[in-house]
Amino acid sequence: MFSGLKDKVGEVLLPGDEFSLETDDTISLTERVKPEKVVCGPGLRRSGDRLLVCKSGVLRHKQPNMFWMDSQQRRYVPAKGETIIGIVTVKSGDIFKVDFGGSEQASLSYLAFEGATKRNRPNVQVGDLVFSQFVVANRDMEPELVCVDSSGRANGMGVFGGGGLLFTVSLGLARRLLSPHSDVLSDLQTLFPCELVVGMNGRLWVKSSSVQQTLIIANLLQSCDTMTAPQRQDLFRRAAQGAL
Repeated sequence: MFSGLKDKVGEVLLPGDEFSLETDDTISLTERVKPEKVVCGPGLRRSGDRLLVCKSGVLRHKQPNMFWMDSQQRRYVPAKGETIIGIVTVKSGDIFKVDFGGSEQASLSYLAFEGATKRNRPNVQVGDLVFSQFVVANRDMEPELVCVDSSGRANGMGVFGGGGLLFTVSLGLARRLLSPHSDVLSDLQTLFPCELVVGMNGRLWVKSSSVQQTLIIANLLQSCDTMTAPQRQDLFRRAAQGAL
């Protein structure tokens, strides 16, 4: 059984690996992780005073106390509060059905848009792309989406997608693109200025100055998933030279 939780951050772990969450008196107070304060993200599960790995990948840590497994999976499992790119598949009365790439579709009320009322309904059609957020996501209930934040503002959410390209990448790459200081995003936008919408469900939408450049960006992002930083930068530079 592993005893040093933070010591394993950045290492590859496999299902069945365990961490003890018992207090270790030899660890300084600044480094100690309190068992009751540990937050389990994707790929980890708590069982009493143990933390179990249930998905292979690299252990990640976010201050102060959140841990998760960073893996290359493509099957998305919804989580409350995550923003995703969905496709409207059914328009039935007051509810839209949205495909987000999971095992079932999510529901989206016409009132879950900024400024929407019974008289002022949003213009949403089957086939539209929506950038939305989960407010209900658990195994016992149908997933539910909204296109407003806690204050009722759209905050960038809603129907979008005119003239761009939708494609998929691994969930790990999507999370890397959404990180506050993403090296991948910085390298990309230095060479190819573009509009980019990233969903935590692994769907990306991109729009650039031309169709050709949009396709190049999509191919680059799908290709750089498992590359090192120097390999990725070299690929981006060669692509930029070829596009000139």
